[in-house]
Amino acid sequence: MTGHASPLVDARELRDLLASPTPPVLLDVRWALSTGPDRGGFDDGHIPGARFVDLDAELAGPPGPGGRHPLPSAAAFAEAMRAAGIGATSTVVVYDAGPATAAARAWWLLRHHGHADVRVLDGGLARWVAEGLPLDSSDGGTHDDVSPARGDFRCGAVPPEGPGSVLDADDVLGCAARGVLIDARAPERFRGDAEPVDPVAGHIPGAVNRPTTANVRDDGTFLPADALRRQFDAIIGGIGGRPDEVAAYCGSGITAAHEVLALRIAGIPARLYPGSWSHWITDPARPVATGDG
Repeated sequence: MTGHASPLVDARELRDLLASPTPPVLLDVRWALSTGPDRGGFDDGHIPGARFVDLDAELAGPPGPGGRHPLPSAAAFAEAMRAAGIGATSTVVVYDAGPATAAARAWWLLRHHGHADVRVLDGGLARWVAEGLPLDSSDGGTHDDVSPARGDFRCGAVPPEGPGSVLDADDVLGCAARGVLIDARAPERFRGDAEPVDPVAGHIPGAVNRPTTANVRDDGTFLPADALRRQFDAIIGGIGGRPDEVAAYCGSGITAAHEVLALRIAGIPARLYPGSWSHWITDPARPVATGDG
């Protein structure tokens, strides 16, 4: 593993950070593909001090030609983060119900817009509860209350990884040819055997399949960095040695951020194709592959 700071925080470490004189801004990003943002779950119980963030409304733009979850505009994202209490120097921790497939979207967006000091609660709310730590059901997570104060977050010009954190559609096939393009969806969706969400089944030609479920243990916590590194190196080595670039996509750019996060834990920089499959298939001229290859 390369010597980089972990993007993860465990539940007990987060408990201590929240009790410190300078606690992090804590974002609850609970969301599921089938049901959408889980504001009801937040109201029933959340980590004390958390602010609810609506993934569909605040971490994505309106669905359409850009895909089902295109990136929000910089202005809209910045306003949502200011309303959540994030400032230019804030430490931010994000979490969801468990395996971080939604929280990773907030992690990636903050870093994409230049905010480096952001971490993900490993195992999410499920791990917090498993550790016997308290929940709060008070109405403290709306964006229009007075506590915490609004932040002064501004979108930065350069992400911590550099300006190339996004893979554009025009370079998707080139990335697959030069390096590794990882499809983070379930194998049956990659092969085109089943497509429960999008109108076209299959995958981008040249992509390799590695579902995000392979990134975590049964309890939703990430595999150790060295184990992730071995697994990703096996994929990279299997197509001719380590490439100059790695990128990930999924159905609409949400769970692919989880793949980028896992790659980051392993010490491998990677780009995200934000529109992912739901954007790729909006142009019938773009090629589609099926099967394992």
